[in-house]
Amino acid sequence: MGTSGYSFPDWVGPFYPLGLKRTDMLPFYSERFPAVEVNSTYYRVPPPRAMAQMEAKTPPGFRFVVKAPQSLTHERRLDPVEIAAFRACLEPLQAADKLDGVLLQFPWSFRPDPPSRRLLAGARAAFPDLPLWAEFRNAGWAAPDTFADLRAQGLGYCIVDEPSLPGLMPPVIELTAPAGYVRFHGRNAANWWGRGGGDRYDYLYSPPELMAWVAKIHDLARRAEKVYVFFNNCHAGQAARNAQLMQELLLREG
Repeated sequence: MGTSGYSFPDWVGPFYPLGLKRTDMLPFYSERFPAVEVNSTYYRVPPPRAMAQMEAKTPPGFRFVVKAPQSLTHERRLDPVEIAAFRACLEPLQAADKLDGVLLQFPWSFRPDPPSRRLLAGARAAFPDLPLWAEFRNAGWAAPDTFADLRAQGLGYCIVDEPSLPGLMPPVIELTAPAGYVRFHGRNAANWWGRGGGDRYDYLYSPPELMAWVAKIHDLARRAEKVYVFFNNCHAGQAARNAQLMQELLLREG
């Protein structure tokens, strides 16, 4: 259980104590959650020392999943230089035995066609030693052949909870690799396509909305080696609040 990122100024107050320094956010976070999804690597691949500093702020047993750079998922380039830099930045986490894998989050424009399938195969070949999960936004991927292909390639499937909009990926529950993965984006339909002028991830799940997922996550946990649950509705600390609530619900239900 955790959130998609942790270093947000607007989390001070709703989640982090007032006056907490940015450098102290990860230690505070890691006392409350056992894992984090690092999203900053999507925008810029950091030097290895930056990841080493992050690792040093977390306790033994803490887990990291790291998002692949946009050059791979959105620009659809398997750039050897970028891949080498990304692999280098992962090394401190691997050396500390805290890296659990890489998330490939594809945009809605990434459709189930031959070039896209070749890119998936290329990503698998570029990271043969790491668990990978593919997140699709386009509903065209919600088909049996998608899950069969992922299993054949040893790729995990990222289950998403997002607005119920035409063409957007529905919350299909599938397990295609040893570890399951669930990502909560919120259900802000009005702003999802950028038409409302606000943050598409500005959404706070209600207890009944999360409760509807408890049995599904328990079912995944029975079939998988482990299950990652990350909240990406990061506006104003809502992800942290919902992740804490989900932890409580899962524990309460056994």
